[in-house]
Amino acid sequence: MPTELATPAPTAQLSAPGAATGAETAESLQRVLGELATGLPQLDVRVPSVETREYAVDASTRARLAGIDLGPAVAFPTSAEEVQAVVRTAAKHGVAVVPRGAGSGLAGGATAGQQQLVVSTERLNRVVEVSPLDEVAVVEPGVINAELNRHLEPYGLFYAPDPASWDISSIGGNIATNAGGLRCAKYGVTRESILALDVVLADGSLVHVGHRSIKGVTGLDLVSLFVGSEGILGIVVAATVRLRPIPVARRTVSAFFATTAAGADALAAITRSTVRPSVVEFFDSRTLENIDKHSGSTLTARGGALLLIELDGYGIDEQSADLRAALEAVGGLVTEESAEDGESLWELRRSGRGFDPAEWFAGGDIAVPKSRIPEIFAHFPVVEQRFGVTIGAVAHAGDGNLHPVITLRIPEGADPTVQPPQLHDAAVALAEYALELGGTVSGEHGIGSSKLDLAALELSDRSREAQHAIKRALDPAGLLNPGKAI
Repeated sequence: MPTELATPAPTAQLSAPGAATGAETAESLQRVLGELATGLPQLDVRVPSVETREYAVDASTRARLAGIDLGPAVAFPTSAEEVQAVVRTAAKHGVAVVPRGAGSGLAGGATAGQQQLVVSTERLNRVVEVSPLDEVAVVEPGVINAELNRHLEPYGLFYAPDPASWDISSIGGNIATNAGGLRCAKYGVTRESILALDVVLADGSLVHVGHRSIKGVTGLDLVSLFVGSEGILGIVVAATVRLRPIPVARRTVSAFFATTAAGADALAAITRSTVRPSVVEFFDSRTLENIDKHSGSTLTARGGALLLIELDGYGIDEQSADLRAALEAVGGLVTEESAEDGESLWELRRSGRGFDPAEWFAGGDIAVPKSRIPEIFAHFPVVEQRFGVTIGAVAHAGDGNLHPVITLRIPEGADPTVQPPQLHDAAVALAEYALELGGTVSGEHGIGSSKLDLAALELSDRSREAQHAIKRALDPAGLLNPGKAI
């Protein structure tokens, strides 16, 4: 369920020396399509049309479809060699290439124009290898996160990163945004599970970066550079991912509190305990009310805020007892949920929130040090009063990543498609406060095209200069996913 920020005003973008524009771009694209049809007759390539409109947007920008007549050109390669040929041909004619996974992104990172060429990785969807003794797998970027774990289950292994969109998002897309998810509290974000990558660069060359081994310090860490780069440096065509044994036990524990403030303060009790949950999710009062309204649940009858926690591994009873003691000591109403009830609660976490068509909304994915979570929630009323909006949030509390939803009632007679500026201004104010607390403007969704102005708040001029220099070194013509990320 997208909770994107309102689209900001255009931000200065990296120039693309040598790139064609206007009518010349359209002619160049036609030459690319013609050469691909001749040189790769087996490759499925679709010309700009009504049928390709879906490839112009991602999950966060679908509202723009109403204003799009024709979509971009789209290529569907089935091998790394075909990706190389497509990119090489596009580079030859100065045509911009937009890499795209499953299109589930929440920051406009895969949006494409009619005169650009989308390279879809959805047909690069093989699990190439599983090595149980090395605890690694080699996968193509189009493999869906949930499908990978279903494939790994017979081996007794699992791939840890689990974004909320795990059942529809692809591994390639997860790598592009360094996706997080619920289990980050214990297992880390995507970067911690990627050992090596095969990447097609802007000139069509194929490079292998990283190591199959867990350790490896030869050269610069280019794997970490490509992870989270949102397709502006290269197109991932294969990934060597780290696997972990499926825990011998998992248990869901809920802890309800009277107020948002009490629940946020209680997070410190978990940190001070000896228990290290795999998941710690925090729901404030407004989020519980929203879920009850849209899902028919009765969470608010149990309390005004909720900590939803998953424990895993050996000693599950001892972990649960220690956690219960820690949370009850700070006023929590603690329940060890049955497997069925626990699954229902996790489903509400993933998809229980909804949006009122009578309200405008914007959202985000700010993050703060987890010790500062009470402060960011306490700051919501300040922003609400300043901009006349309402704010609620659910948080990956184990790592300080919040997903605020900012709403404003649509006045009678107002155009619902035209958001007033205070929504975006309130989102910016929250991001600025997150930075004051030592956090970031984007914890896991990426910058894409929707949050370039927020990135400018966080990155110094010198840092941006260095990042643009890296971009130019790998993509001198600026043809890979232009106008995104930096």
